[in-house]
Amino acid sequence: MSRAPEQVQDPLRWCAALALAFWLACLPHLTAVPHAYFDEVHYLPAARELLALDEFTNREHPLLGKELIALGIALFGDNPVGWRLLPTLLGTLALFGAMRALWFASESRFATLAYGVLLATGFHLFVHARIAMLDIFYLGFLALAAWQFAAAIRQPEQGRWRLALTGVALGLAMGAKWNALVVAMLPGLTFLVARALAGRRRLLMSRRGAPVPGTTLLEATLWLGVVPLAVYAATYLPGFLFRLHPITEGLVFHHQFMLSQQEQVLKPHPYQSTWEQWVLNARSIWYLYEPVEGVQRGIMLIGNPLTMLLGLPALAWCAWHGLVRRYWAALGVALIYAVSLGFWVIASKPVQFYYHYALPSMALLAALALACDALWRNGWHKSALAPVVGSVLVFGWFYPIISGAPLVGPDSFAVWTWMEAWR
Repeated sequence: MSRAPEQVQDPLRWCAALALAFWLACLPHLTAVPHAYFDEVHYLPAARELLALDEFTNREHPLLGKELIALGIALFGDNPVGWRLLPTLLGTLALFGAMRALWFASESRFATLAYGVLLATGFHLFVHARIAMLDIFYLGFLALAAWQFAAAIRQPEQGRWRLALTGVALGLAMGAKWNALVVAMLPGLTFLVARALAGRRRLLMSRRGAPVPGTTLLEATLWLGVVPLAVYAATYLPGFLFRLHPITEGLVFHHQFMLSQQEQVLKPHPYQSTWEQWVLNARSIWYLYEPVEGVQRGIMLIGNPLTMLLGLPALAWCAWHGLVRRYWAALGVALIYAVSLGFWVIASKPVQFYYHYALPSMALLAALALACDALWRNGWHKSALAPVVGSVLVFGWFYPIISGAPLVGPDSFAVWTWMEAWR
């Protein structure tokens, strides 16, 4: 008698363990800088104004990220713990959600766990999980959306509530930062294209066919189109309640104002960079480098020098196998990278910064995990593990300069600035 095919065991507990280890790694030196640093100087005052509903400041950005920073202050106090503890939790959600998304997309234990390690040690997520900026919030909610959407495709019997959660998470991601906008459109477009290619006669009402059998295109439009917009709009409710400069002329006018603020010509900034530099990991940002209460500390944002470059051929591999061999997980990863980076290639915002590469870098590391998984499945175990182990070692070497740990002295940065453009 033929044996039943073996079912790959879900690495849920390992995903949870990796997420917990990442959160614990975020805690040392989290409060070592007792004052606002880098863009915290913009978002912390805006969060305080939200708590008081006094003056509506920092009007060029959506409100949800600042609302969550305000929540942290309300829960834990107006201090470094209140500012930065909630971002560590959203960073942990981003890591866990991203791993779960890749598991449901690939059903590969090795790819899932390798991705968790690569993402946790890829620098971008770690640095942004320890600072009160908006980026970690939209990354966390996008990872949650990707997890639920991939799970809805893999388990269509749970499709309705998972698509509903996808829509809510997409709305929250857009409400945290506009960087999420173009990627937030992908689930709905994916559903539309997949259902159209299935050749259903009743395109809007048919329940058959990919990507989620049992769900009509009309219902998917509700969950992936209407719900995200409604949730996004709801995040602006406090904006109508400020004492000074509230939203008075409606959300459409307010968004026109926000867009004009985003597109205004700014003075050149010493840390500005271009997308080509992001791809090559050729430009850093110093979030902090100064004596703090008599101790030299530094926080440099740069991608992991090993995996940011190894991920580029992995992306090409994913695009090829996705298009030619219909490896949908690989195609999805390549598409997310292309869309999230392509937005900044054509964006009219004149001054751009390396932290905009945080989302593309997550897709890049997923591509590297899938490429390593292909090596693993073909028996090249040492080659598959080398980038993962190497990423951990490089992360350990750079940990002092990305975590705000005590440094020897003012010239300590030279140990890690391997390129002149990193200084």
